[in-house]
Amino acid sequence: MARRGKLGGGGADAAAEFAGRFLFERRLWAGGCRRVAGVDEVGRGPLAGPVVAAAVVLPQDAFLPGLDDSKRLTPARRDALSLAIRVQATAWCLSEVDVATIDDINIAQASFLAMRRALAGLGVGVDHVLVDGFRIPGYGGDQTAIVGGDHLSNSIAAASVLAKVHRDARMAEWDAVWPGYGFAGHKGYGTAEHVAALQRLGPCPLHRKTFSWSPRPVQLELAAAAEAEGGGQ
Repeated sequence: MARRGKLGGGGADAAAEFAGRFLFERRLWAGGCRRVAGVDEVGRGPLAGPVVAAAVVLPQDAFLPGLDDSKRLTPARRDALSLAIRVQATAWCLSEVDVATIDDINIAQASFLAMRRALAGLGVGVDHVLVDGFRIPGYGGDQTAIVGGDHLSNSIAAASVLAKVHRDARMAEWDAVWPGYGFAGHKGYGTAEHVAALQRLGPCPLHRKTFSWSPRPVQLELAAAAEAEGGGQ
């Protein structure tokens, strides 16, 4: 019997899609892996704020209809799924890497550091890791990198949702600490509004010193706005 947790049904189509996104996990479970962790990060592209990674181990009877890459979900759906993931997951962990570290070691290394910390914080042994995009350097266990994994694997999608919801909430908190930049709206991404605020106010301690915030072509501004709304990486 699938565990419903606190999330509503979603219909037969949503249930079928959810079952289909367990393809990678089912192969590993069939091969003897008891605990499979999905890992993803959010916050590589913004001009401000931390990079956040999540690691999630889902049980085989998890039931999270509508789960998908966080960029494909509405904020309300992400919030509901985040709560259900925390209820149903065997284990989950979030990790932030702050702006000072990002500037010190670069965003790519900071992202991998956040992923390793999230995995280390799970508190349970993991037999295999599924990660979105690229293998995690310095992780000693078995892992598989899946391009587009946050849409293809439920475990990675769950990590994507937890990381996105957590980071968005943090940016909303910091909007009150450093008003005028609009962090609650654009989440630190380089939108036209954000760049204009930087030109008017200058950077605050939440801004990444190693990231350029010069005015950009309108195409890039539109792309940044879309990332901020949908949960870009």
